[in-house]
Amino acid sequence: MNWFSCDNHGLLFWVKVQPKSCRDEFAGLLGDALKIRITAPPVDGKANKHLKAWLACQFDVAKSSVILEHGQAQRRRLVRIVSRAEYRQNSPAWAFQANRLLHL
Repeated sequence: MNWFSCDNHGLLFWVKVQPKSCRDEFAGLLGDALKIRITAPPVDGKANKHLKAWLACQFDVAKSSVILEHGQAQRRRLVRIVSRAEYRQNSPAWAFQANRLLHL
C-alpha cells in the first residue's frame, strides 16, 4: 500500500506522529507515511485527541469523521477521514488539502 488511498468512504493514509512539537504541521513524507508534528504530549490519549481535532480542522470535517483505524498507541497510525463524495467534490478545504498531500 502507498502512504494513502482514496475510496468511496474518504481518504485513508498512514501518518507518523511527532508529539510535543513546537507547532502543528504537515512535515512531509517519511518513508511510506505522512509525518505530522503536533503540540500535544503523548500522555493519556492527548496526542490522539489533538491529532484528530487538528486533521478535522485541516480538512474541514467533523472530529467524528477522523478515525484512527490502527496504531493508536504507536507513532505510526492509520487514519481515515470519512466524507461523502459530494462533499469532497464541493469543498475547497478538502480539495486544497488533498491536493497538497498528493504533492508532498
